[in-house]
Amino acid sequence: MADWEKSARPKTQPEEKPDAPAVAAPTEGKLPGERDAAQGAAPGGEVPAGGAAPAQREPGRESAPAVAAPAEGKLPGERDAAQGAAPGGEVPAGGAAPARASRGRAAAGAQEDGAQRLARLRRKARALPLLPGVYFMKNAEGKIIYVGKAKALRNRVSSYFVGVESHTPKVASMVAQVDDFDTIITANELEALVLECSQIKQYMPHYNILLKDDKSYPYIKVTVGEPYPRVTLTRRREEDGSLYFGPYSGSVRDVVSTIQKTFLLPSCSRVFPRDIGKGRPCLNAAIKTCMAPCSGKVTQEQYLEAVGEAVAFLEGKQGDLVKELSQRMEQAAEQLRFEEAARLRDRLQALQKLEQSQKVVDAPSVQRDVICLRFDDKNAAVVVLTIRNGRLTLADSFLFDRAQLEPPEAGMSAFVKQHYLQRTDIPREILLSVLPDEADLLEQYLTGRAGRRVHLRVPQRGEARRVLELAERNAEQSLARLSDREEKVRRGVAELGALTGLAQPPRRIEAVDISNTSGSEVVGGIVVFVDGRPSKKDYKRYKIKTVEGQDDYESMREVVWRRMRRFQKGEAGFDTLPDLLLLDGGKGQLSAVREILDELEIDIPVFGMVKDDRHRTRGLVGEQGEITPRPVSPAFVLLAQIQEEVHRYAIAYHRALRGKKTFSSQLSNIPGIGKARAAALLSELKTLDAIRAATPQELAGVPGMNRTAAQAVWRYFHGEELQNMEDVDQTGKSKYNKE
Repeated sequence: MADWEKSARPKTQPEEKPDAPAVAAPTEGKLPGERDAAQGAAPGGEVPAGGAAPAQREPGRESAPAVAAPAEGKLPGERDAAQGAAPGGEVPAGGAAPARASRGRAAAGAQEDGAQRLARLRRKARALPLLPGVYFMKNAEGKIIYVGKAKALRNRVSSYFVGVESHTPKVASMVAQVDDFDTIITANELEALVLECSQIKQYMPHYNILLKDDKSYPYIKVTVGEPYPRVTLTRRREEDGSLYFGPYSGSVRDVVSTIQKTFLLPSCSRVFPRDIGKGRPCLNAAIKTCMAPCSGKVTQEQYLEAVGEAVAFLEGKQGDLVKELSQRMEQAAEQLRFEEAARLRDRLQALQKLEQSQKVVDAPSVQRDVICLRFDDKNAAVVVLTIRNGRLTLADSFLFDRAQLEPPEAGMSAFVKQHYLQRTDIPREILLSVLPDEADLLEQYLTGRAGRRVHLRVPQRGEARRVLELAERNAEQSLARLSDREEKVRRGVAELGALTGLAQPPRRIEAVDISNTSGSEVVGGIVVFVDGRPSKKDYKRYKIKTVEGQDDYESMREVVWRRMRRFQKGEAGFDTLPDLLLLDGGKGQLSAVREILDELEIDIPVFGMVKDDRHRTRGLVGEQGEITPRPVSPAFVLLAQIQEEVHRYAIAYHRALRGKKTFSSQLSNIPGIGKARAAALLSELKTLDAIRAATPQELAGVPGMNRTAAQAVWRYFHGEELQNMEDVDQTGKSKYNKE
């Protein structure tokens, strides 16, 4: 046995992680249901009716229950031994749902058959109160797989475990995995709805409708908390004080670019005010698509004015904006401020051109969203038309499996809740193709979020009905395009199976690639395609542990050996073999991996993916020679997609490790900053630019740092004498700077 085979038998592999986001660690605080000793324990672990609020309330005031944060180092729902378990697994109002079931419950579940499990869950459900609240369905591993709300917890939760044969396919699939559940009692149904939405956002359960299908939808972000705000595209919405518009399912990169050019906002990576006066303005300033704040000739007031106009446009206030710009332009001309008038004229013309590109679909004063739900045999499409001032500003489509949105009333309700949980621009009127369940409750919820009355209705005639029909046509087209894509993918999988000599089309395909730079930071990546589609939750990445230097063959052997050994051990996430294993490489990689599979006595088809002289996909190589699909065939398209995806995944991991190493090395050059402090700075502030822009006070607040180390880092980037922390103000500007 080779040395690498002996040393590559890890008990755990921290770097081998799927792409799925991890649940954030709990914050410091009390456990759900904890009570002060003076209060005593709640009998039966149950909160009195209406007891969603904390035990102490202000007289005459009823507040919505806030989810309590668990104690540091504990999972939500865990209790100290002295406390004992909450009877019935019930979580008191204001408590968070447990993140996992007790080991005893999981062990008991493993010994039960399906009927015994359902009987146990029915007994527990019958013990619940007839009160509003939120319930959390969990599988045998304690993972939350569904979050729902109820007007009466006992009735709603019990319904899952009786008449199982009459459930929809989605509900039946979920119930088959439920091993336990927990509840939170709320004061009323509206509070339950609000809490349900927030918990879905936090836990992202598999069986809830999520506006994600292996990708995150983009937002337009305006960083209004900065001295010089930027308009950018982002796929993460954070609580950072910025304004977010979206999410959008289509590409909004062109929209962001157009807004930047229209309002002359920068698209570069410069940071203001830090970079004002440093270096020459770029080409965008010369072609008049940026006001060039870097030149120092633009005041902060002028810049903020342009940002405000961009925000007004995103909010659908084009008409008011055009009117205001026209008045300001005329006033500037009358006062002989011709340069300012010309600047306003150019901005007005750009805005009018942008406005004209938007289709007029309604009365000029109308502000509404239109949501249409349509089904075909397998899929569902939801189209959202955003209409502001009578103009169609955005047409967005979301695609789901049909089972996720059936029946349509429940599907529409779930979609509306999730859609507007993430949006900031809720209009006064929302037109729908089908009235959702609990429409009145949803109106209350949306009214509370918008801060004004919001109406939901299904139009039957007139202009509103015509706009809804436009959404219906868009939804039908989305389903047709999806059906066409699915047929091409199906044909691609079938053709690939035939080319490789498989008896059946390969349902699960795994591909492996190695990435390195001159033998440093060698990594491997495995991507997984299921039914011809990327399954990103199953992706794995490996840091090569035993191979010295650049040796693709041996590195490929190590990656495949580690993956297959974990299959043989039956580890979760590794317990399914691929129907087809593809390697990025030729005969050398194929021979190396074939030896490993033979040694492990694993028989799966293996092929190498070869490229042409231009480093583009050419075909496959097997033990019988090379296989070259037709360049335009569905099989070739699928193969090229797989090869590109595994290369992207492996090189992204390699670049991340290389960047961390370079970053850490640079910081380690600073006196007093070792590897531990460099790693802490990287973990906390993420980028070198963020560390450079941080004040000494902010640097000192990073775990592991102190005042002396913070001063050293600040001096390293700014090169000024810093006597003490007070020599730099809260903006990071040195008091010694004369500018």
